[in-house]
Amino acid sequence: MKRLLFIVSLLATLMVAHGCKESELNDTVQCNLSNDSSSLHPRGPQFQAVLDNYTHRGLPGIALLVRDANGRWMGASGMADLDAGIAMQPCHVSKIASVTKLFIGVLVMQLVEEGVLDLDAPIARWVPAHYINDIANARESTLRMLLNHSSGIADVIDDQQFYLQVLNNPAKHWTEEELLDFVCGDEPLFSPAGDSVDYSNTNLLLAALIIEKATGRQHQDLLHKRILNPLALDHTFYQPHDPLPPSTAHGYFDLYHNNTLVDMSSFNTGSGNGYGGMYSNVLDMQVFIETLLRQKTLLPAAALQEMQTVYIGDEAENEFYGVSLRKEFFGKNRQWIGYGHRGRDLAYSADLYYFPAQDITVALIVNYGTDAKSDLRELFFEFRENLFDAILN
Repeated sequence: MKRLLFIVSLLATLMVAHGCKESELNDTVQCNLSNDSSSLHPRGPQFQAVLDNYTHRGLPGIALLVRDANGRWMGASGMADLDAGIAMQPCHVSKIASVTKLFIGVLVMQLVEEGVLDLDAPIARWVPAHYINDIANARESTLRMLLNHSSGIADVIDDQQFYLQVLNNPAKHWTEEELLDFVCGDEPLFSPAGDSVDYSNTNLLLAALIIEKATGRQHQDLLHKRILNPLALDHTFYQPHDPLPPSTAHGYFDLYHNNTLVDMSSFNTGSGNGYGGMYSNVLDMQVFIETLLRQKTLLPAAALQEMQTVYIGDEAENEFYGVSLRKEFFGKNRQWIGYGHRGRDLAYSADLYYFPAQDITVALIVNYGTDAKSDLRELFFEFRENLFDAILN
């Protein structure tokens, strides 16, 4: 998700006046790992030291999985629930935010392979006419343009009125139609000529709507039937469609910029509508990304190649997209290339990448919101850079 500097500042101001509502989540319970061979990984102490350094400096909780030539290492640091005093573990479930888009991209490509969807068809084939008329760039956009963020359609997450509604009813379960109404009449990000990129959550919101119009099925049901169930992702949940388990970590943000972490687990920024809402743990995340990009069994070869093909990107922002799959350069000299997605929300962050040249998988969860400005946001960026350097060097 995009940065919400003004809107989060507005939230903080209004929450002082109205009072901060408590999280809907119950206290997190401890979870346990079995058959964990992390202690045998020769670089485990180095990875653990990085995690411990940054929780000591303020990040509430971190869970990490690294699978490389030495095997699989899983570790955690900090707290999954500050009030209950529950330490973070790799088995804890956490919101992975925009990593959801990668799941949606796989589902779209499965339907493309079956002839149900066409990447290069205008979205007007499926999207109701009033949205085509009222959302700038919708008439000119194709499904591919939605999925590689070249549509220029305005981002619902940047809409001030939407966040006012979130403040008034933090746990509301939004429908696709309610969310789309917020961007009707908004100015486009750019002209949809196919040569510009700007990340917009509305793109995946429309993609979920298209899946449902084309199949006559709820997209959350198809996610379970085609991806979550076949891969036995038993610790992956699509909120609010699925109840969250007791092992779900609470999420935090320094809302008032006073080094006090506010529990914002209940704040729903449109979860369950294609662009966010997936909760998982690092073990399930590994299974998903490796089945897709390492074993390459989730999609036929041609479909996977299509998904990974990047036509355009934003060099300055390090944003390069195929079909809901992000290509990102890591390292001070941008020498390592990872494929996957990252997630940023008000109270949670996640990274899920596979590095084919090194045959390394990284699944990362942090229960702190890095989608808006805060001192800990900058600390998170420092942590992320140092962590990937430690893993890939």
